[in-house]
Amino acid sequence: MSSSSGARISHDTAEHFPPGLGHAFLFATFNGLSFQIILSSPMVLYAKTLGASATVLGIIVGMMPLLVIFQIPAANYIPRVGFKRFVYGGWGMRVMFIFVMALVPLTYVFLNNAAQLSLMLFLLFCFNLSRGISSCAWLPWITSLVPASIRGRYLAWDAGCVQTASFLAFIVAGFVLGSNPSHFQFSLIFVFSAIMGATSLSFLKRIPDGPGPTASQSSGGRIPWLEMARYRPFKKLLVLNLAWSAAYGGMTAFTVAYLKSEAGLSEGTILYVTSVMFLGGLVSPWFGTRMDRLGSKPVMTFAFSGWLLICTGWALLAGGIFHAGWPLILSLELAMGLGAAMFNMSNVRLAMAISPEMGRNHFFAIFSVVANVSLGISPVLWGLMIDVFHGLNTRTGPFEWNRYSLFFSATGLMFVVVLACSRKLEEPAAANVQKLIREIVIGSPYRMWVRLFGRD
Repeated sequence: MSSSSGARISHDTAEHFPPGLGHAFLFATFNGLSFQIILSSPMVLYAKTLGASATVLGIIVGMMPLLVIFQIPAANYIPRVGFKRFVYGGWGMRVMFIFVMALVPLTYVFLNNAAQLSLMLFLLFCFNLSRGISSCAWLPWITSLVPASIRGRYLAWDAGCVQTASFLAFIVAGFVLGSNPSHFQFSLIFVFSAIMGATSLSFLKRIPDGPGPTASQSSGGRIPWLEMARYRPFKKLLVLNLAWSAAYGGMTAFTVAYLKSEAGLSEGTILYVTSVMFLGGLVSPWFGTRMDRLGSKPVMTFAFSGWLLICTGWALLAGGIFHAGWPLILSLELAMGLGAAMFNMSNVRLAMAISPEMGRNHFFAIFSVVANVSLGISPVLWGLMIDVFHGLNTRTGPFEWNRYSLFFSATGLMFVVVLACSRKLEEPAAANVQKLIREIVIGSPYRMWVRLFGRD
């Protein structure tokens, strides 16, 4: 066992990332410092200060993935423009819109809350539209640069950079906002986001462009979208993503809403608490080389099992069974970060593995659109449900049924469906989840022991 493990380890470290790919990690870091402010909890908290309902919060969270639908028509233009120019143009427009967003909180002098919220929603639409169009070139670009044998390791490093940056972004936002933040304080964190976004562009420009789409990858004729979606391994992955979106779509937004509305935490405290989620995500790079050896499917199954426990914990907390103490809340946030990062890495890696080279740009466009549009619809629907059951207050024994305990219970049931879908995935040479668990419980501690103390 030890010799084979050592051989695998030496093989993993022997293959290096292509030259210039380090700029992609720096881009991911500064991009993470930027987009987490605009697309996550800080923006949700700003909207809450303007009186946004749960439905509006769902629209804010869902807008980014919804507008990924524009990847479908945009994919046809990648061969004409090239990977780098396509992504760089869209990201540059995003940064421009962030600078404009930073001015919105200062318009309180002459605009009421409803007008400010409407203006911010319009700018978020423009921001996400430019991102939705340009992001269709990102996955094909990275796939062309990173060899298949180390894509899991690349995705793990990329996730580590994003998680670290996201944690730091939330700490900065929490420090700036504090308790009862003013309009100026919200404007300040949006300026920070814009500056970090502008910095990320300088590193994006240094990433090697990679080979453009070849004739075999892109055709000028009719694109057989329906036939591509029916390709059996790909279809099963699309079904899984639909189920995942239905289960996960509202978790980040409505855990924040719960902590604000029901737990009564301040804006700064909520951001400090939710930043712990990204510390959980930092554990995910440990799974990178294991995905390259064991496959994506066992990592997904392991993650979904964890999500069942996470939803159960939030439901019991919202239902009054557990007290809203720091150890439980922080543990749930930590587990959410790990579970989400594990799924995102394994999901993208599996899409890379099963998408045929012929028409790869369009396969990735379908994958991104299905995954993201469903992820955008989900929080809107969950927000509507939470608003509909706003007055719910009944008990089953010690458990209190309210809008949030109902939401977390329903998401838990959806993760049962997700787990069932993951069992049907097709992946060449994938191990079962039991082998991954043995690797976690036995293999990794053994190798650590050998490194520290040697063999007896």
